[in-house]
Amino acid sequence: MPRSKTPCAAGDRPIVLIGPMAVGKSAIGQQLAQQLDTPFVDTDAVIVEGHGSIADIFASRGERAFREIEARTVARIIEAAAGTPTVVSLGGGSVLDSGTQQLLDRCTVVYLECDADTVAARIAKNSGRPLLAGDGIRRWKALFATRKPVYERLADIVLDVRQGTVPQLGLKLEAALCDFAAGKSPGSTTREINKTATTAAKGCAAAKQEVEK
Repeated sequence: MPRSKTPCAAGDRPIVLIGPMAVGKSAIGQQLAQQLDTPFVDTDAVIVEGHGSIADIFASRGERAFREIEARTVARIIEAAAGTPTVVSLGGGSVLDSGTQQLLDRCTVVYLECDADTVAARIAKNSGRPLLAGDGIRRWKALFATRKPVYERLADIVLDVRQGTVPQLGLKLEAALCDFAAGKSPGSTTREINKTATTAAKGCAAAKQEVEK
């Protein structure tokens, strides 16, 4: 039996996850979508399906061509998700596009906050990211330093993903969305989310029980 949507978290705006490469946007996004019983879309996966591997696009056509494909793909996905709580995972650099930034005004934007230690092992295992070729962690740090202010500016909610399993982080994010939807913490900081997560999670659980009666 599919789970009922949580009324306080599943509103009428797409939930968009942003953050640096290898932070876990796809895994956490899939987990959240399962909890909310709502669709999940990974924009990188859609690009690969339609155009081939991202590494091949970079190699054959260059980063500029990739960014154009990415911007069009993100726009199509967000426009299709309008009016629904579809969970969308964006590529790490997609938020640099001005058109994408404007589209995110129509969404609830979640920034997955981390540091280099969080992603080091994942980067070491994954050599398929063209922007991390060579000294992957050094290049990751340089990209993150440039993009971090953009992530922070666009975010409605900031979720610290340094600790916790994917299911734990999914529940914490669902609780944060409950709190945000209630109008209690617009522009929430990581500290505020951690402080209120337990209380909000109880409220979500109670709402689910009411839906299932």
